[in-house]
Amino acid sequence: MVHNGAGEPTAEDPEEFVPLGEADVPEMLALTQLTKPGPSGRRTREMGDYRGVREKGQLIAMAGERLRILGYTEISAVCTHPNHLGRGLATSLITLLMEKIRSRGERAFLHVRPQNKRAVQLYERLGFQTRVLLQYAILSKDK
Repeated sequence: MVHNGAGEPTAEDPEEFVPLGEADVPEMLALTQLTKPGPSGRRTREMGDYRGVREKGQLIAMAGERLRILGYTEISAVCTHPNHLGRGLATSLITLLMEKIRSRGERAFLHVRPQNKRAVQLYERLGFQTRVLLQYAILSKDK
């Protein structure tokens, strides 16, 4: 999905939206394993700005930047712990990232599984439109 560029996203960078770094990787991986937003690995956060929300010391939501191609930046690893859904955390994180991406003169894009209806509806409300439907496979070498 690609952001249609309509409207001006406005988001504050609240204190609870903390930058995520190397020390946060185990929690980031645990959150992605729990919520399954798509492929994410130990070094994914090195590809861009990742922000998270902590409550009582626990990482409960996050999103970040991953792939970059000329004029576009991907929003990636959008996930919220199931116990904290419905609070607008993903919306706020995405809006913050979209504002940063737009400030660089780029457009935001993202990948989402069409079966993830909740996420698709959120992204559409935020101005994303389906660009193309792809089939992909993740291959790994047996150990």
